[in-house]
Amino acid sequence: MALRDFLEKQFIKVIQWTESDQDTLAWRFPTADMEIMNGGQLTVRDSQAAAFVNEGRIADIFGPGLYTLTTQNLPILTDLMNWSKEFKSPFKSDVYFFSTRIKTDQRWGTATPITIRDKEFGAVRVRGYGIYSWHIDNPRTFYTKVSGTRELYKLADLEGQLRNTIVGRMTGAFAESGVPFLDMAANQVELGAKIAEGLKPLFAELGVALDSFVVENLSLPEELQKMLDTRVGMNMLGDMNKYTQFQVANSMPIAAANEGGGFAGIGVGLGAGMTMASQMMNAMNPGAQNPNPQNPNSGGGGAPSPQPPPPPAAPAAPVQSPNAAGGGPAPAAGAETKFCVECGKSIPRRAKFCPECGGQQ
Repeated sequence: MALRDFLEKQFIKVIQWTESDQDTLAWRFPTADMEIMNGGQLTVRDSQAAAFVNEGRIADIFGPGLYTLTTQNLPILTDLMNWSKEFKSPFKSDVYFFSTRIKTDQRWGTATPITIRDKEFGAVRVRGYGIYSWHIDNPRTFYTKVSGTRELYKLADLEGQLRNTIVGRMTGAFAESGVPFLDMAANQVELGAKIAEGLKPLFAELGVALDSFVVENLSLPEELQKMLDTRVGMNMLGDMNKYTQFQVANSMPIAAANEGGGFAGIGVGLGAGMTMASQMMNAMNPGAQNPNPQNPNSGGGGAPSPQPPPPPAAPAAPVQSPNAAGGGPAPAAGAETKFCVECGKSIPRRAKFCPECGGQQ
């Protein structure tokens, strides 16, 4: 290898960065054991920025474009190095590239519910999630406070910091918004704008700019959501008295159902149904009830209000004489007899047909 070829390899003529992925935020150009030629070419592509750093101090910053490196376009570095305007020799400097492309579809969310004070519910624990976008706006600040002298700085290195900053700001934003939780779903755009307003100064301190912030969903923990659903359901019912009347009316057929298979069961069920019907009528006409049960003529000075008839009693079984067949005392009603489901007559419990009407039991 010729000496000339060896010397040429020690000088950098072209400085550029071709991004290999979407997640790199800062990259240091390899300049180990090499110097930058005076008059060398610097290429900065769209959505990039380049910064020259000398002995740990950031100097000149370049936006997109093609530059010939001379003392004229490196004023800060020239001043730091005390170069004369006629300086022609190669120089040593670190060059960092920054990706200024907007980082879209960045996700944020509350790992655990955050407690906020709500006007209607008091203290409420809320979960939320959404998306946001940002980009490096000030490479000088970003280098000084965030990326530093690392050879490679990735998106994942900063993502946690930004996400936690968002969650930390949300509690204050909820309190400042003054929007009740039940109205937040209809005001998510305004709420997102309010949160973004508080986040922009915090992002700027890191050298990045917040481009958009979207609240996709706000929800309560499962146990609180069930309580809210119950409350909403009660509000939808409106008048609880009317709801009670409706429930009583629907329960009458069920209560009157013959579960025992005999007329006695029907009678008992029907009596219960009549009792509930009476209660329903009283609920529907509260003014008709006598406020003074001891004085039937009280309650407005008029004639006493008619009361609903009592439920009909089940037919009594006929008493057998002591000399009847069997010779023993008359069996107690319901013990050895039952009532015909067709005619209602008292018949032996084990009879499969009624001896009076012939109906099948």
